[in-house]
Amino acid sequence: MDRKVKYNNFYISTLGCAKNTVDSEVLLGKLEKAGLHPVKNPDDAEVIIINTCGFIQDAKQESIDAIMEAVSLKENGQIKKIIVMGCLSERYQEELSQEIPEVDQFLGVEKFDKVLEELEIDPLIGNRSLLTPGHYAYLKIAEGCDNNCSFCAIPDIRGSQRSIKIEDLLEEAQYLAEQGVKELIIIAQDTTRYGTDIYGEPALVELLSELLELDIFPRVRLMYTNPDYWDEELKDLFAKYDSLCSYLDFPVQHASNRILNLMNREKTKEEIQQIIRNLRERNSRIAIRTTVMVGFPGETEEDFKELLDFVKQMKFERLGVFCYSEEEDTEAADFEDNIPEKIKEERRDKIMEVQNEISQEFARGQVGKEITVLIDDQINNEFIGRTEWDAPEVDCKVYIPKQDGIEVGDYITAKITAFQDIDLRAELKSI
Repeated sequence: MDRKVKYNNFYISTLGCAKNTVDSEVLLGKLEKAGLHPVKNPDDAEVIIINTCGFIQDAKQESIDAIMEAVSLKENGQIKKIIVMGCLSERYQEELSQEIPEVDQFLGVEKFDKVLEELEIDPLIGNRSLLTPGHYAYLKIAEGCDNNCSFCAIPDIRGSQRSIKIEDLLEEAQYLAEQGVKELIIIAQDTTRYGTDIYGEPALVELLSELLELDIFPRVRLMYTNPDYWDEELKDLFAKYDSLCSYLDFPVQHASNRILNLMNREKTKEEIQQIIRNLRERNSRIAIRTTVMVGFPGETEEDFKELLDFVKQMKFERLGVFCYSEEEDTEAADFEDNIPEKIKEERRDKIMEVQNEISQEFARGQVGKEITVLIDDQINNEFIGRTEWDAPEVDCKVYIPKQDGIEVGDYITAKITAFQDIDLRAELKSI
């Protein structure tokens, strides 16, 4: 049905995590249903919508920079309206409204109907329009968080955990499969705590079991699993279902029990190690991605050495390091942040130096093997793909010479011929 709309087109800028990507996809679907057309260049837009991140200082600055770029376009008369939404806007709405009056509306998280109202559009129901390449998509199973990590402001920004019912998630998964999605990526602020708010107990195992039994995706990837709420039954799913990627995103944050306690993390280093051992014993092919934080207030050289030794010992296939960034209104903000930025950066670099050697060792071990690769992109004369051990945007890539008969979104069998730093090079074996 045709709808009369005041604006013809819009541009969405999505910053931050995959959860923001899903929010932008929901809004995109609603705006397209209303008759507005998305454009790829902000210079061509009548309306710019910026979905911000406010998790750490660098993300906040990136969001502010994006807002100011939009303001410049508006002042030059190139666009008519600016709407800012998401985490930064949720947290600092009043301050931002005063500091940047050129923005027409600052909105919080998941305020889709408020965006439509600002654009003078009646509320609509519309399916998500994917911002990912289309052959992979995210399934957000819950919003918000009930954890109490002392360094994290997400519960204040996104609220308490709100899980989506299993039947609704299965329906959305069916829709995504019908759209041609070949890899489904499960996300939430904490996927392992899924269901506790609506079912009274964790329900991730039940959700995954029902989803995997549908057998509608060649790959399903599990992200953001918190060690504190780990269910040992999860490890059996990796062995039972071939479509569940032998990959787990498992952010441990630290290895010093003293620091873990200050972070309000419940599992000890020893308990985390046991979970990882159990996983690897159950599935020897599994690749584990983790994130750790250096420079947390009070982190001594001994604490850092314990973390560094832990990284060396556990040999995580994928690892990211964050320097502690104070977030106002968090418990840790009241701690004495006595670690100079230079020391934080030095500690980060030391861990990444060790991790690069571990990741290169893993890459070297793949040379000569035949591996299934999902093609994500094509640049010049090369295809760029991912193994099951790699999530989009954050992990490693496989580079394959372009050949006829292959398209982006295809699964192919490739023989790994070499490694380049932590990435792989391969040649086509079959389509």
